[in-house]
Formats: sequence, structure tokens, C-alpha cells
Amino acid sequence: MTDQENRYEAVRSRDARFDGEFFFAVETTGIYCRPSCPASTPKRRNVRFFATAAAAQGSGFRACRRCRPDAVPGSADWNARADVVGRAMRLIGDGVVDREGVTGLAVRLGYSARQIQRQLTAELGAGPVALARAQRAHTARVLLQTTGLPVTEIAFASGFASVRQFNDTVRAVYASTPTELRTAGRTTGRTATPPAAVPSAGIPLRLAHRGLYHSAAVFDLLHRQAVAGVEEVSGPSGRRTYRRTLRLPYGTGIAAVSEYASGRAGRPGRVPAVHPGGWLDARLHLTDPRDLTTAVQRLRRLFDLDADPYAVDERLSADPRLAPLVTARPGLRAPGAADPEEYAMRALVGRAEAERLVRAYGKVLDAPCGSLTRLFPEPAVLAEAEPGSSSGPLAAALADGAVRLDVGADRDDAQEALLALPGLDVGTVAEIRARALGDPDVAPPGVDAPDTWRPWRTYAAHHLRIAEER
Repeated sequence: MTDQENRYEAVRSRDARFDGEFFFAVETTGIYCRPSCPASTPKRRNVRFFATAAAAQGSGFRACRRCRPDAVPGSADWNARADVVGRAMRLIGDGVVDREGVTGLAVRLGYSARQIQRQLTAELGAGPVALARAQRAHTARVLLQTTGLPVTEIAFASGFASVRQFNDTVRAVYASTPTELRTAGRTTGRTATPPAAVPSAGIPLRLAHRGLYHSAAVFDLLHRQAVAGVEEVSGPSGRRTYRRTLRLPYGTGIAAVSEYASGRAGRPGRVPAVHPGGWLDARLHLTDPRDLTTAVQRLRRLFDLDADPYAVDERLSADPRLAPLVTARPGLRAPGAADPEEYAMRALVGRAEAERLVRAYGKVLDAPCGSLTRLFPEPAVLAEAEPGSSSGPLAAALADGAVRLDVGADRDDAQEALLALPGLDVGTVAEIRARALGDPDVAPPGVDAPDTWRPWRTYAAHHLRIAEER
């Protein structure tokens, strides 16, 4: 939706399909909201629209306390788009600006900092610093309302350079002090842990998604591909929990994601394979809370939580071949990868060999948890340990940067570099592009994928694969 009157209609009808796709602000109240906000619809003449929460904040609006617009799913555009703006948004979401600054972001994208600033501001109404600031504010709110960490520690864990900057941002975005924000979370039931909660207890999260979510297919796939020592899936179908270890910029982590959100399962014993728009329950155990933003974004990519199922299902259901499959599995997601380099290695060598590599070279966690004992070995370790193996060339290329698979990588360049390596066929590279690089429009070789399926051919292939397995 680009027309402002159509956007206003979405606001008036409280249409949750557009949460995260745009934001609206009310000039008479100074508040910005998501389109589905349950508050009374403001008059059209008082409404302004923004492409991002950062743009609304930059114009002096504060976040609505009722609909919490900072907690919406991300725009599906950033997954689909391969241009510099899409790549920049994925990198900012991964915390690159907080860790490396705007200069580091520009280097990764191959542009000057001035060009990045100009392009983001022109399209989104906010530059990289403002976009990262909005993300830091959201991370701060999560930590304030779900842990008992001291406010000073939260300030730096959220990515702020100083406590003063942290306090000023929280006041500007939420019209509350950090202490007031923490207290408000407890009184409204948003705090999922006791006030004395500590990092060792984990950080509880609700990972928002839009529209129907076919959780059964996602958890089936994760269970089938789980690599022992790094991943596990436990529990009965419909109430499974996926757990895995994470290598993060500042430390390590263990993530747990539930197949169905607590409080929404309905009658006991009846957990549908598809559930409505809402969230997945998760819990993160981090050795360093500064990794929260990055860990959340990696889980979102793994579970494809920023997808637009309305657009995907509408396009694919128009094809007679796919229509019955979409009807059978509405809201089907195309899972990505929590660690792109890890997934590329796994796609090449297979599950059994991946488990051997983990046992032989995976770094042992300082605090193993049940069957989760190791991190998947880094490419540099594998390249040095087994240079002559079938995985050696890929490991070496990932280690020296000849192949880039991070969220800001150019997908075409990555595919070309992968195809140039020995041992990687077209099918494996297509799988890596779809999962590790999160490309929603990959047609596997041998699949008749007409252009009418674009830009969602990855989802179409996923539908066909599941149908064949049945």
C-alpha cells in the first residue's frame, strides 16, 4: 500500500496485515502506532504516515503504550529486496551499526557512508543511526520488562554508548524513565519473569509474526535436520520446543522456541498445526546480554517470522497446481538459518557428517545444557583441520571472505562464488541461497517454476517438497 488514503482505511479497519509495513502518528497526541492499534481512530487530517518507527521517532512522536508499535514483525520487504536498502536494513537488524558504526555498515555494503545515509533517509525517512537507535530502544524495553538486570547494565547491553544517552532515548521514545517503564511492564503483566530475574534464568520473548503461521511444517523440518550437540527438538507434536546453541558477536547463547505460544492453545490436547497471527514464545540464555538484538534477529530469520503470508498465499493460490497445497497449508513459511555459514557447510556435507564435525571440532560450551554441548565449528577451524576433505574448499572460502553469506551479502555474487568452488552443485547452491541467504525467490533445479510464482518461488518449492514427502 502506497496511497495514503488506502493506508488510512487500513488504520480505520485496524488491519493487522500491515503491522510493521508502515506506522501512523497522531499530531494531536504526539503518539505513533501500528495500523491495528485498538485505540479510537483519529481524524484523517491529524494523521501522518511513516515507513519506519525510527522515522516517527525522529519526527518527535513517542511509541503508543497500548499497541507497542516497536514490537511488530519486520517488513517482509527487507527479506525480499536484494538492493542496497534491503541489505542495509538486514545488517542494521543484525546489530552491525551498534558494533561497527555507520562506517562498518558502508564497508560491508561497498558504498560510502554518505551514500548509505542518503539512500536510507530518502526511502525510509531515517538514516542508519536513527534506525539503530529505534532498535536499541526496543531492546532496552525488553530487558527492562523481562529481566532484573540493573538499569546501568541494560543501557550498555542495549547498545547505548552512555547511560545518559540511554535515559534520553527511553524518555523520548516511551515518555517514561527506565524505572517507570520497568514498573509499567510489571503492573500490566508484561514481565514474564520475577523482578529478581537474572540472565542465567534466560530472557523470555514473544517473537511476533503476521498472519497465519504453519508451525507444524517448520518444526517438522527442524526436527528432521537437527544436528546433535547443536540442536534438539523435544515434546509431542503441536507442543514441541526447538533448542539450539548460538555463536554471537560478544559471546554464546542457547535459544529455545516453542511451537505454540502459551495462553493460546485453546482446549487441552487441541493444538492446531496452523495458528493465527501473534507470536512464538522463546527464551534466550546469553553469556552477554549485548547479543540480544542479534540473537533475536537470527531466530526471526530461522523461523521466517517477517514473511507476509497474505502476499505469498494470494500469489501462489492463483496457480491451479499450487492452489490445493496452499489451501492445505495456509501460512506456510520457508525457514532460513540462524547461522548462514553453518548452514552452508551442513547443506554440503549432510547431517551425519555435520554431526561428526561437531563432535570432532565443535567448541564445547562453558555451560552445556542437556544435549546441547557445542557450537558448530567455525569455517577457519574446519579449513585448517581438514583442508583436503570435501568441505575444505568451502570452509576456506568462508574463512578468508572469498564467499560472503552474512545478511548483507549480495545474493548473486554469493551464488557465483559458491558455484566456482569444487564440490558444490547447482542444487546445493540453490538450497544455500534459499536458506542461508534467505532469498524468497529461489527455484530449485528440475522444478518447473513459472514466473507467475515470483517473487515467492522458494515458498512454492517448499509446498511441493512437503506434498511429495506426504
